[in-house]
Amino acid sequence: MSALSRQREKGSAFRAMHAGEPFVIPNPWDEGSARVLETLGFTALATTSSGFAFTLGLVDGRVTLDQMARHVAAIDAATDLPVSADLENGYGPSPADAAEAIRRVASAGAVGGSIEDFDRENRRLYEIGHAAERIRAAVEAAHGAAFPFTLTARAENHIRGNADLADTIRRLQSFEQAGADVLYAPGLGTLEEIRAVCGALSKPVNVLAVPGLSVAEIVDVGAQRISVGGSLTWVAVKAFADAARAIRDRGDLSALAARVPVDDWFGD
Repeated sequence: MSALSRQREKGSAFRAMHAGEPFVIPNPWDEGSARVLETLGFTALATTSSGFAFTLGLVDGRVTLDQMARHVAAIDAATDLPVSADLENGYGPSPADAAEAIRRVASAGAVGGSIEDFDRENRRLYEIGHAAERIRAAVEAAHGAAFPFTLTARAENHIRGNADLADTIRRLQSFEQAGADVLYAPGLGTLEEIRAVCGALSKPVNVLAVPGLSVAEIVDVGAQRISVGGSLTWVAVKAFADAARAIRDRGDLSALAARVPVDDWFGD
């Protein structure tokens, strides 16, 4: 199968998932974690900007578009699953920046990607009209791909210190009107908030997993897709750090007895 045929197949499968049963899309931080998630039976993957930044020794927001494109290519090559890319704010403030980010990761193998409305350089939300213009440009770039590319638009209010649900809904509605395929407001914390967002939109909604809520509960109030963001990265890093502290502080080597079925996960 040619690379383009493979991407068309993945893109069509990913698009169809948003019209079928609700699903969980976990976020690997490298090729190994992507392979494990595929082996465990997940049907699609999304990159995590914070998790990937960690692998480079960086804080979230310091990864470049070049680095992200290489990361997407590596994740895509490691798995047969559709891959959606966390593109932060499109690596620049203009609509052209957002469009270019979509084109770059589409060329690298992604069949989906998200653009957020937070200006990481100036630490503020973009004005709603400008934010919608950026989504419109990203949608146009997505439509220019030679395969189905699913564009997710993110409203960042709730993880940027502005838990204004009405404004979040207005932003998502404007992104929906701009042509986004999926809407996403990370940081919604209650079933009532999730229900309000899902009920205000006609297109599929991605919800960031909330510790304390189950997948079934989140789906029951309207979510089509549930992602975990960087959380799986931090689960793994905490286990690593806890084991290292036990060695340093108590000489306790017991955590090193852990075994995982690597041959089963990575075998051909």
